[in-house]
Amino acid sequence: MESGNERNISNQCVVLERDGSLRIEENVVNVDDMEMGSVLLTTILGEVCGTDVHLRHGRLNTVVYPIIPGHVAVGTVHTFCGDVADVEGVQVEKGDMVTFLDVIDTCNSCIQCLVDKQSTRCPKRRVMGITCKAEHTSIRGLLGGWTRYIYLPPNTKIIRLPSSLPPQVFMAGGCGLPTAMHAVDRANIRLMDRVIIQGSGPVGLLAAVLAQASGALQVIVIGAPAHRLEIFRKFGFEDTMNIMDFPDPAERRMLSMKMMGGKLADVVIEATGRPEAVSEGLDLCRDGGTYVVVGQYTDNGSVSINPHFLINRKHITIKGSWGSDFSHFYRGVQFMEKKSHLPWDLVVSKCFSLEDAEEAIACVEKLEIFKALLKPAGK
Repeated sequence: MESGNERNISNQCVVLERDGSLRIEENVVNVDDMEMGSVLLTTILGEVCGTDVHLRHGRLNTVVYPIIPGHVAVGTVHTFCGDVADVEGVQVEKGDMVTFLDVIDTCNSCIQCLVDKQSTRCPKRRVMGITCKAEHTSIRGLLGGWTRYIYLPPNTKIIRLPSSLPPQVFMAGGCGLPTAMHAVDRANIRLMDRVIIQGSGPVGLLAAVLAQASGALQVIVIGAPAHRLEIFRKFGFEDTMNIMDFPDPAERRMLSMKMMGGKLADVVIEATGRPEAVSEGLDLCRDGGTYVVVGQYTDNGSVSINPHFLINRKHITIKGSWGSDFSHFYRGVQFMEKKSHLPWDLVVSKCFSLEDAEEAIACVEKLEIFKALLKPAGK
């Protein structure tokens, strides 16, 4: 155990129960219970994202409640047990500002990992803040970002934040960044492709930024409400369409074609979380186009489509994009450092205290704000 730290620590965290209720828990945890190779972080910022809203409504069947939400966070190293290195092989030290891959326990030994090369589908894979059960009375159970201290189990992949990348700028990307990076990888966007992004939330914004960085000729964004689309325009995406102003999908298709000079999209990326967006997205693809579904991370229901007209006859390639792996997260940190000049301050609408987590998640669910963060040390 790294020396110089008190053995008993007073922690405060937010716990989400199966019935959707949130409660504040305050406990004393003991650092002597840490495993060899583990790290304890003092949380600087934790994210409140759309996934947390869905988890509150029980829309992911792999969750073992209760949980401490918040699967992306930034913190400083409070203490560690044994020799622990970041992903670059550099020993972590007390006070280092770091983030971490929320995915743990990927086995790298099963068929999915070794043969199929689909590590996000590893049956042993768990995600901190999502599928890790909370044991708030134990230091080993602080497996989420809505807490003053975060426990990183042995073998957690740790990344130091570059000194040129402020925590709030990195968290403006947050979970949406690796999610969108995976989706854009799956899309195989080529130079001069025309791209439509369905959804005007954080994942949609990052998908638009990454599509543009990948060489897209044009990026159109379809979503709502108006204040979110305004942020896209501040990032330089002038071709936006508010579904409140154009409620008819047929009208949106016609307007999209007008924006693209009479053409349909080479690539469409769904980032809405709304099942009904899928049939419309397929309709927005050109013949031989690619449709990537990334927004359906949780179960929001079924949708009816006509496979003859929307898939078979159009030669559409449909790709799902489930979660992310370390490569997306690692490149995401690099991307945010490279693009730190963009107006990321517009993305983080408000930082809330842990006591205000109820208000934060309600604001996210109602789309009243673009992105909310929790600041466990207070506002």
